[in-house]
Amino acid sequence: MSVVADEKPVADEVGSSANANAAASPAAEPGTSRIRQVFEKQRNASRVAPYPTLQERRDNLGKLERTLLNNQQRIADAINQDFGNRSSQETRMLEIFGLISGCQYSNKRLKKWMKPQKRHVGLAWFGAKNTVLPQPKGVIGIVTPWNYPLFLAFSPAISALAAGNRCIIKMAAKSQNLARLMDELISASFDETTLAVIPGVSAGEFTSQPWDHLVFTGSPATAKIVMTTAAQTLTPVTLELGGKSPTIVAEDYDIDTAAERLLFGKFLNAGQTCVAPDYVFVPREKIDAFIEAATKIVSKRYPSASSPDFTSIIDASAFERLTQTLADAEQKGARPVNLLGEDPVDEAARKIPPHLVLDTNSDMIIMQDEIFGPLLPIKPYDSIDEVILYINSHERPLALYLFTNDKELERKVTYNTLSGGMCINDAVFHVAQHDMPFGGIGNSGMGHYHAREGFIEFSKMRPIFKQARRSSILAMAPPYGKTFEMMYKSMIRFKL
Repeated sequence: MSVVADEKPVADEVGSSANANAAASPAAEPGTSRIRQVFEKQRNASRVAPYPTLQERRDNLGKLERTLLNNQQRIADAINQDFGNRSSQETRMLEIFGLISGCQYSNKRLKKWMKPQKRHVGLAWFGAKNTVLPQPKGVIGIVTPWNYPLFLAFSPAISALAAGNRCIIKMAAKSQNLARLMDELISASFDETTLAVIPGVSAGEFTSQPWDHLVFTGSPATAKIVMTTAAQTLTPVTLELGGKSPTIVAEDYDIDTAAERLLFGKFLNAGQTCVAPDYVFVPREKIDAFIEAATKIVSKRYPSASSPDFTSIIDASAFERLTQTLADAEQKGARPVNLLGEDPVDEAARKIPPHLVLDTNSDMIIMQDEIFGPLLPIKPYDSIDEVILYINSHERPLALYLFTNDKELERKVTYNTLSGGMCINDAVFHVAQHDMPFGGIGNSGMGHYHAREGFIEFSKMRPIFKQARRSSILAMAPPYGKTFEMMYKSMIRFKL
């Protein structure tokens, strides 16, 4: 099955069905032609030289690092142009720095990761050896979203290049200024048999190539289409699918500190983040204190929604979806709290002031779909057991956030819930930890990148058994008799 009919969400989704009406790229035809050519070049190159050396991999990571380091302002300007407004500081902090440090992290550890692993030998003796060799899979396709268009393209690419693969990246239709720039920059540093960015390629044509591995960031609904397409060529997939990530503020935790930290993560990129806190559990008696703290914090960080530090909503359809989501909640009895007072919604600039939303219920869209914007529902609670029950009665989230200094409570929540990742006493920034894998579970995704787990994700862990000069196992060959029985009993006895 091809995804051509569902090209728009495949091209543009970022973990939310909110973006299903995204506009397709106007330059699909040239990109479609180029993807076939570049894919064949990379596929042939991966068969001719399937195992790049340590130095070749280090060179590739070094080139990517320098490309990013030397073009930070051009990249930030392109992303700002695609969004309408996004500060260069936010782009440098959330996208560029993480990639530069990611290249450095992987480069330092590559030699250890590439080393063949010795394994225990069973059913053989006297000099036989077992080795697991991490070998590159080949050609990796990466379908990227618009919300963190640079980081979510090149973060998995770093893991794939470290593992010795070749990569082709498809950026979202809403990120075409960045896509054209990165095509230019990557083409100047890399041969396209190693790494390429292809603007304008259709989602259907891209995902239907017989990849050796495919990475997709988007919604669960679109991921099913991608998996169906990938299944036609038995292509393994890594999926990062977002979801409604819950946050818990425990009774013991300082409410001002909790608000200060979680609101930073929530309103980065105007909430257009797949791991943003989607709703917050607050002890019932501390709701008013949380609102007061949130109002002070947000008004200090963003004096108005027109602040250049507050990102625009990506396009008109996303803006309309968010305003309708807020209106739906209010019509059904919710109480919105504008954290910037009387600061109005600005349709021309596509800016919605940060809001808390109180008195929500399950009939509201805001509690059903991933929000992906600057709206934050607050749910009062009386016991941690009801919180855990609520979380476990819904799809497993990409992230879970807990604010507490109580070790026993921390343990209880950790071992009685399941999520793609977890932060304790902070939010979002677990994604920036290079020595931990990043990925979802169930409805929020599958597979990992980052860390050694990312290297393994894009490697075939190839088992190699090497027999000794004389094979001891042949002593057990037919005709079976006393020798077989004696050796079999010995194997059981000595746990071979």
